[in-house]
Amino acid sequence: MNDPNLLKEQVSDHKIIVYQVFTRLFGNKNTTNKRYGSIDENGVGKMKDFDETALKAIKKIGFTHIWFTGIIEHATMNNHTKFGIPLDDADVVKGIAGSPYAIKDYYDVNPDLALDVPNRMKEFEELVSRTHQNGMKVIIDFVPNHVARGYKSDAKPAHIKDLGEDDDKIKPFAPHNNFYYLPNTKFVVPKEYQLPDVVKISTKNGVYEESPAKATGNDVFTHAPSVNDWFETIKLNYGVDIQQGRKKYFDGDNIPDTWLKMKEILLFWADKKVDGFRCDMAEMVPVEFWNWVIPQVKQTNPAIIFIAEIYNPNEYKNYIDTGKFDYLYDKVGLYDTLKAVIQHRASATDIKKNWKQTEGYNYRMLRFLENHDEQRIGSKDFAGEPRKAMPAMVVSALLNSGPVMIYFGQEVGENGSGVEGFGGEDGRTTIFDYWGVPAHQKMMNGGKFDGGGLSEPEKEILYFHTTLLNFCTQNEAIRLGSLYDLQSANTANYEIHKVYAFLRFTENQQLLIIVNFDPNPQSKNIRLQIPPNALALMGLSPSEKYKFKEVFLNGNTVIGENANNGMTVNFKLSPLGSYIYSIEKQ
Repeated sequence: MNDPNLLKEQVSDHKIIVYQVFTRLFGNKNTTNKRYGSIDENGVGKMKDFDETALKAIKKIGFTHIWFTGIIEHATMNNHTKFGIPLDDADVVKGIAGSPYAIKDYYDVNPDLALDVPNRMKEFEELVSRTHQNGMKVIIDFVPNHVARGYKSDAKPAHIKDLGEDDDKIKPFAPHNNFYYLPNTKFVVPKEYQLPDVVKISTKNGVYEESPAKATGNDVFTHAPSVNDWFETIKLNYGVDIQQGRKKYFDGDNIPDTWLKMKEILLFWADKKVDGFRCDMAEMVPVEFWNWVIPQVKQTNPAIIFIAEIYNPNEYKNYIDTGKFDYLYDKVGLYDTLKAVIQHRASATDIKKNWKQTEGYNYRMLRFLENHDEQRIGSKDFAGEPRKAMPAMVVSALLNSGPVMIYFGQEVGENGSGVEGFGGEDGRTTIFDYWGVPAHQKMMNGGKFDGGGLSEPEKEILYFHTTLLNFCTQNEAIRLGSLYDLQSANTANYEIHKVYAFLRFTENQQLLIIVNFDPNPQSKNIRLQIPPNALALMGLSPSEKYKFKEVFLNGNTVIGENANNGMTVNFKLSPLGSYIYSIEKQ
């Protein structure tokens, strides 16, 4: 009989720990932080800021992969015309720095990131090499669903035709067009999109020309999208007639032109020795494309990984099995559940519902509590205090053998405060404007990356994350082990809505993890029961005496008591406490 509390999956012996860095913000030491500030006023980080000192500091925290967000050239209000780079029309650029998801040239690097702009691709290649030399792998964004409205590649290989170059623009849809068209219309910039009068940008004059108008990136088929749409982007056509019931025009050898062009782009960056792609809004692209392209890219490097940003749980299995993705975002599952538990809108028992829903591919889910799209934990919109998320971070990292991700600044409690520009005061760190990230800058400490500027509470947060992430990769039970949920065995023993306990174990190592989501200043005394079946699965005898040795932050040891072929243990939990106990013979 299957135990409903047990999860056992076939996994490989590695635990991926991803550090997402917003590349143009990471190395920026400028603390001006003027709303809608220019690159000269607010500063910008460079690829060369990831020097040996920075990379060694990142590695020390426990990361195995760095996701360099915003590498590929995107539309911006910054002027690079002196380097032969065409000026973008500011009417279709969000923020002064621009969105990294409005790609302007798939074959080029964002010039803002280079110390020597003409050699920006070489600087990226050197960044990849330095990262590898420091024992970590490189992930970059692949943005397949949409491009900047002013997309035009001036860096593409000679044999490549540009997107839209051969399109039949009088047809709303044609299978081999790269874009969708709205014949007999002109694109209209949202009237609500204004900059403060103090910001003077010559190309933000309301006269952006696009005729015929093209469909907008978030599947909006109107010549006049709203300011809340992805109005700065154009939707790419993968041979799906979206307006006619999403009818598909591809099969067998009938491969749409967009598929061919996007394969060339992936192969281009794979040739630059990147180790993985985080695929933006992957579910807005037909799964058949991924089924076709991912195996071809992996022929050049079987170890390269593909991570899908996906939000529809009904499509998870499809994008793994058919789409061939290695990992999927676990946003609407564990992230949303843990956020609700932190905010006391949900019970800790709901965590089990999440891993049951993704049973069979939990190890393929990328877990996180922050990324560039989400609010900072320390913001008033999330938890208001970084420590409140520490128990959730333990669950996120240790619940399964799959990858876990940290967003830069999270490891020191950055709260995302400030009205940066287009994003406004939203609890996030801007992806649209030039900015400095205060808590991260204190960690950076002028380039020493020694945390010298951090306050004592911030140092504690850094120590917590460093200890946790290194524990992930150094312990077999976390990399390879089975999961056993202890909530149903303890409904009468502790507050199961505020305390969550589970086991991770292999034949060689058995761990008990307990977290307390309750911030109440009084400690909790709990009596936890490990049922007979859990002991049997771990290979432990109900007649033996076992000690529970805390191996995370606390360091105490307690002794288990044998009872009814199971075992009970008494613990004292601090407010927001997190505990990892190694179960060993006394």
